[in-house]
Amino acid sequence: MGVWASAPPSAGQRHPADAPLSGPRLDHSILRTIFFIIAAIALTNAVRAAALVLTQGRVYTGDAKQPRAEAVLAVDGRIAFVGGAAEAQRRAPAGARVIDLAGRTVFPGFVDAHAHLVGIGFRELNFNLEGTAGLGELQEKLRRRAASEPGPGGWIVGRGWIESQWSPPKFPTRADLDAVVPDRPVVLTRADGHALVANSRALALARIDRTTPNPSGGEILRDANGEATGLLIDQAMDLVRRLVPGATEAETARAIVIGAEREVRLGWTQIHVAGASTSEVRLLQRLSAEGKTKLRLFVAVSGPGAAAEELLGTGSLVGENCRVRGIKCYIDGALGSRGAALLEPYADAPASRGLLLNTPEKLLPFFIRALRAGLQVQTHAIGDRGNRLVLDLYEQAFAAVPPGERKVAEPRWRIEHAQVLHADDIPRFKRLGVIASMQPSHAIGDLYFAPSRLGPARLGGAYAWRSLLDAGAIVAGGSDAPVERGEPMIEFYAAVARRAPDGFANADWRREQRVTRAEALKLFTLGPAFASFEEKERGSIEVGKVADFTVLSADILEIPEAEILKTRCVMTVIAGAIVWEQR
Repeated sequence: MGVWASAPPSAGQRHPADAPLSGPRLDHSILRTIFFIIAAIALTNAVRAAALVLTQGRVYTGDAKQPRAEAVLAVDGRIAFVGGAAEAQRRAPAGARVIDLAGRTVFPGFVDAHAHLVGIGFRELNFNLEGTAGLGELQEKLRRRAASEPGPGGWIVGRGWIESQWSPPKFPTRADLDAVVPDRPVVLTRADGHALVANSRALALARIDRTTPNPSGGEILRDANGEATGLLIDQAMDLVRRLVPGATEAETARAIVIGAEREVRLGWTQIHVAGASTSEVRLLQRLSAEGKTKLRLFVAVSGPGAAAEELLGTGSLVGENCRVRGIKCYIDGALGSRGAALLEPYADAPASRGLLLNTPEKLLPFFIRALRAGLQVQTHAIGDRGNRLVLDLYEQAFAAVPPGERKVAEPRWRIEHAQVLHADDIPRFKRLGVIASMQPSHAIGDLYFAPSRLGPARLGGAYAWRSLLDAGAIVAGGSDAPVERGEPMIEFYAAVARRAPDGFANADWRREQRVTRAEALKLFTLGPAFASFEEKERGSIEVGKVADFTVLSADILEIPEAEILKTRCVMTVIAGAIVWEQR
């Protein structure tokens, strides 16, 4: 992670009125009635073109029976015809909007299979440390931020720094922050969201000193004298974050709308929201029903916890553009902050094998309940130990609840990231029917530090898209925005190039794990469609499927590799309506 890594300061903070999904003591049948009323409103409010013809273009359908076309006709939100330009216009009903694409390229609507919409929006609104080139620049940005927000005692919160590309590549400390802002609490979160640095004022408010024990699943980094350096990893971050004022509901709603607008400008037609609180789910549902967001959403609530308990009780919530049917869990932390759980010690920190954020004893009974309820489990796993534990737990849950006892016989459970895998575990994805939900940009960001963290022996199973595909696994591509930039062309480029855009490619970076361009296209179309149980609805341009299209300025399946990052979205179509168009 890190070439384009950034994220908002408010991501992950608690929101006010974080009440249960169903409201206090609300009967589940009443909840379902209310939800379907909301869904009906959404259907009524959906911006949907009566008919749309995209013609004179290069249409990649993703359909093996008819892989190419020059025109597509959408009627009432569905694909009605795929084929020649003249025939598409002949079949179009009166009043249809006809757009001459002048040779531009049409793809099935791109889907980001792992993103954080609230965080994307807050990144656009708040103190963004993305692209900070070194400690000196971080300090200068902090100095300017403090000057722009005068007043004693107010918190300064930011996110997006990543030290792996600094010279030297060292974590910042509280002393570094104190040198700029000594009298106000400062909390700056690393790009991956798994570590933060706090100044002395923030540590004092949190009562963190040399006697404070490490919380379960977290670590307080200390210097040679045992004093806290200010760097807090994973669950230790909560010691400070719980004191930071949370965003209001109005601020969060604004972030969602701004984030959704950004996504459709980039060409995403749907994102899979990887973990949401109960308050965020309510906002996502309401804003979608009111037509304030056009982006399709497939939502997993955060778990274990209150949001997951509510969903276990109510079951899936299926709306027009906002579907809630998954639970996002964690097993370990991130590789960059050495929180990923490894089978063997870190090559550059032999005393550590990383952290477990949840125990198998806690997760297994929870997974069994989710399987019985027909909910999809999505578990964050980075290290090879973390991935093996999750595969073990999934296998145990599947054995405990045979298909005949499940609401959904094919649960399509997922591992989010699946970054470092032992060779023995790669075939298990196919055998267990587990989806690898992976983000190609992590590889070209992490290549700056992953070799030193892992050593050469483990790199063969790192970001191993090719090995997983060859083993028959389903891979769904995403971005993990706002941890990464979240741009489709960056993700596509990373999947096929596996080198940084500046040309840097570590000699040990196993570029044999690259995928073909046709395979990369599937990562962001058919792969996510399968992962959201929607392969009959989306993922390819076929008659009867939803009319979601991403139109690009160039043909990324044919142009030189270096030109991919220069390609731009010129039109985004959702349900047959143009929701964004380059002017």
